[in-house]
Amino acid sequence: MKINMSNPSSVPPAIAPTTSPPQKLMPRRTRKVAKSAAIVVAVVAVAAVAVISAGVWYLWFRPASGDIAAGAQNPGSGTGSSKAGTGTPGGRFGADPNRTQPVAAVAAKLGDINIVQTGLGTVAALTVATVKSRVDGLLQNVVFQEGRIVKAGEVLAEIDPQPLKVALAQVEGQLARDQAQLANARLDLERYRTLLAQDSIAKQQLDAQDALVKQFEGTVKVDQAQVDSAKLQLSYTRITAPISGRLGLRQMDAGNIIRASDATGLVVITQVDPITVLFTVPQDNLPRVLKQLKAGAKLGVDAWDRDQKNKLASGFLLSSDNQIDTATGTIKMKAQFPNPDGMLFPNQFVNVRMVVDSKKSATVIPMAAIQRGARGTIVYVVKDDKTISMRPVTLGPVENDMVVIESGVMPGELVVVDGIDRLREGAKVEVSAPFVPRSGRGGDATGRGGDRAKAGNAPAGANPPLATPTSALSTTPNTTPNAFPARIKGGTAAPTAATAPPVATPPAPPQAGDGGWRNMTDEQKAELRKKMENMTDEQKAEFRKKMRERAQQNGQ
Repeated sequence: MKINMSNPSSVPPAIAPTTSPPQKLMPRRTRKVAKSAAIVVAVVAVAAVAVISAGVWYLWFRPASGDIAAGAQNPGSGTGSSKAGTGTPGGRFGADPNRTQPVAAVAAKLGDINIVQTGLGTVAALTVATVKSRVDGLLQNVVFQEGRIVKAGEVLAEIDPQPLKVALAQVEGQLARDQAQLANARLDLERYRTLLAQDSIAKQQLDAQDALVKQFEGTVKVDQAQVDSAKLQLSYTRITAPISGRLGLRQMDAGNIIRASDATGLVVITQVDPITVLFTVPQDNLPRVLKQLKAGAKLGVDAWDRDQKNKLASGFLLSSDNQIDTATGTIKMKAQFPNPDGMLFPNQFVNVRMVVDSKKSATVIPMAAIQRGARGTIVYVVKDDKTISMRPVTLGPVENDMVVIESGVMPGELVVVDGIDRLREGAKVEVSAPFVPRSGRGGDATGRGGDRAKAGNAPAGANPPLATPTSALSTTPNTTPNAFPARIKGGTAAPTAATAPPVATPPAPPQAGDGGWRNMTDEQKAELRKKMENMTDEQKAEFRKKMRERAQQNGQ
């Protein structure tokens, strides 16, 4: 069959081209419009979700009209619905800033506080002696025990005395010979004097005999000195302790030749009772110390260990150096300590505390009340109307956990020592005494809140407890191990009903109508304090945890 290639219609269907027509691409402008539309839709969706969430939050957390009115009449009451919280949220963690905050506070008081100068010191022996031999010879015997306390004059070692005994015998023989010659010369001198009186000899012969006698007298004196020297050298064969003190490690064993020129010697003795401590004082504090020394005062000095936990000894300031170290700006001081039990050891590192003066009738508060910030050093003072006043203060000397307040706080005013994190100027507070478990320095059982003063274990001069922890507590036992009674209107609590476990539980809130802690009688407070003292550390931690949970519930 003849196919006309110039006419495509003549091609049979079986052999027609099978290529599909090309797809039609979307214009670039259309793609951009579609992408922009997708972005707009996503943004609108996110905005819609945000608006819906805000509406739900508002409907759920908005205060009731009665609560708003009550809050307007009594901003610090802290009452409101269970959902709305205690008024308009705005405090920390969403709590009402006007609600009453539980705090621990103590009263500032008048007291005496010591002005203490601290420093780093090194223990130094009062005297140190290196025992050396004064003669050369064979070390025959070592009789001392290392580390033992010896007294002055006690024999420590012996050197072979035989060579020195021979030398002594030799000089003693020379002395005896010269003494005999001297005696004979003196007899001849007497004879010559008799003959001269009889005019039998010349006077010159008498003078020569007299000079010979004097010569023998000089020889005898030399021989006597040699004998004394030999005896002295012989006595040096017994090595004795020059001072009383503690022996060190011996530097030479018996059987060796010991010489007086040996640098290390035989042993070192250090006097450790009494003992001294060398420490440095800044030059700015020197006038105060010198004033006390010139007045004849005996400044007490205490030596503490490296961790400043154990006092090693108590002594007094002995003297000071005569010049200041220009490199460090300090001056050296020396204190003396009795050391009968050997608590201080030469070259030991110690912390020194020296009482240089005492401030009488000063206003003192615990260090836990001091806060530092942009406004400087401040304290939170509880006024008579149970509101907070933030006061800037000027600090004075510090002793242990107490600090002197030069200005800003008057004696008798209450200062907050715990619960400071939520306070502000004018905030309402409920005051209790500082309470700390035995398991930590302060705070709860986990060790938090280390700046709290310890009730029952407070430092000397601390204020007595004012009350037990805040919040109204019930006489109804709390029988739920992991729940705490919920606060109801009026500050009281409703007891929970559950099966009581066979373990002691924290004291429960008082019955309805008691009006809270401030309205409780003294007998009820005393009973609650007694119950709190009998609580274990775990129960105290659980008690504080439930208190925080209830406070958060009231603030929501």
